[in-house]
Amino acid sequence: MFGRDRKTIQIRVFGKTDLGRTRDHNEDRFLVADLTRQDASLLPRVREHDVGERGSLLVVADGMGGAAAGELASEMATDTIYAQMVKMWGGEGERTSQRFAYRLKEAVEVANSHIHAYAKAHPEVRGMGTTTTAVGVLGDHVYLSQVGDSRAYLIRDGAAVQLTKDQSLMQRLVEAGELTEEEAAQSERRNIILQALGPDAKVKVDLTHQELRRGDVLVLCSDGLSGQVKKEEIAEIAGNAPDLQAACERLIALANERGGPDNITVIVARFDGDGLAPPDAREEVGHQSYPLIDTETSTEPVPVYRGSRPPEPARHARWRAVVTVLLAAALVGLGVYLYRFMRSP
Repeated sequence: MFGRDRKTIQIRVFGKTDLGRTRDHNEDRFLVADLTRQDASLLPRVREHDVGERGSLLVVADGMGGAAAGELASEMATDTIYAQMVKMWGGEGERTSQRFAYRLKEAVEVANSHIHAYAKAHPEVRGMGTTTTAVGVLGDHVYLSQVGDSRAYLIRDGAAVQLTKDQSLMQRLVEAGELTEEEAAQSERRNIILQALGPDAKVKVDLTHQELRRGDVLVLCSDGLSGQVKKEEIAEIAGNAPDLQAACERLIALANERGGPDNITVIVARFDGDGLAPPDAREEVGHQSYPLIDTETSTEPVPVYRGSRPPEPARHARWRAVVTVLLAAALVGLGVYLYRFMRSP
């Protein structure tokens, strides 16, 4: 499948990050890399390249912790994930999809360990953390490792489908039937996430996958974009854009027009080539767990708050349900504690 005689799969990709309208520093970070040539950049040779035998890597990280801690956490996450993939996957003799997915998940877990250890050794950045959506492309599949609430969307036939699932309180409440998606999007508690890289020694990485089709567009973004721009608008702007840089800039401009309350980061990647089959409307697209065989058991999510301190809950039935679900989410695993991150306004 990954031999020299395989058909060509081409990727055109661009990424951009922006301060937003209210933050005084940017805690987001992203990475675009060709793992075969071990080249992480936005230079022309990476912005448009064939997916090689070692694949490609796209990462978006949204740091938290205030001062420089969030910036450091997101930088450590992207740098560590890339370095681990170059070292471990680059030296992997068994070049199968299972090993690729395993190494991607492993790289995210190693990044978590590094950030956690650094924060313990440096009290001035204690509490630092970052979301991470790391996507590996190998052959005609993408493999997604998710911690937090940065997102990945797949645009096919003009429609955007979310491939990742937010590890957030609001997502839990929606799944429990306590809130609608519209109510969750407007909630003052929408910044509560259940995991981040750094705060805990262990993380539960959500590992999923999706088969690619010719013409597919993949969009990775921090919540600075997804919180302000609907997925239908993302599909309209990025789905057919001939200029991916212009598409990134338009998406960021739209988020800023709506207030730009957070840092905004987006990566847009378009896939083509005779190594991909044409799209089929009957195929499933969405959040699909990848059945990884050789992986260690991870811990359950621990609630993390990123944002200004939330107001006291309203004292009526709906918010009693919210508090109940929040407590249930916190009482998982062996330890029960709530991390709160105070981000500068």
